[in-house]
Amino acid sequence: MLSVEQLAGLIRNVPDFPIPGIQFKDITTVLAHPGALGDAVTHLENLLGGVEFNAVASIESRGFVFGAVLAARRGIPLVLIRKPGKLPADTLSQEYSLEYGTNTVEMHRNAVPEGSRVLIVDDLVATGGSAAAAASLIKRDGSTPVAAAFMIDLTTLGGAEHLRRTGLPVYSLMEIEVDE
Repeated sequence: MLSVEQLAGLIRNVPDFPIPGIQFKDITTVLAHPGALGDAVTHLENLLGGVEFNAVASIESRGFVFGAVLAARRGIPLVLIRKPGKLPADTLSQEYSLEYGTNTVEMHRNAVPEGSRVLIVDDLVATGGSAAAAASLIKRDGSTPVAAAFMIDLTTLGGAEHLRRTGLPVYSLMEIEVDE
């Protein structure tokens, strides 16, 4: 099994994406490495040890990869948090701020049974905006966001701390400075 340090070494930096001044952390290089996805999810599962959840909410799009594996391994529902207009049925919407503007995410209404304990999963946390928006959607739909799990915490942007201040526990495999 690859260590967290080895997984970190697989992440590619892409400067000036999606806009000038942003250094994008590309995890597709992790996904392309045989076994690395499974290893990353196993490390996340180990971090989440005592967290009780019965559904996973994954944030578009790279969060889908990690969340789908985690939900499938546990045999629990997977809820997709998507960009506007991508879900076919009745949705709830939430706008949020990110490091280079604003965005909106949506979730199907009644995506999980009311009262579910939902883990939010994404590939990385930057400002925490999309995860906070996902937590809001989950609450508005009658369930409880119990924690958020990420492969990467971009510490310089403070998103994990922002989420913790709202009461949402945060778990991440690695902490990376924005300019690394």
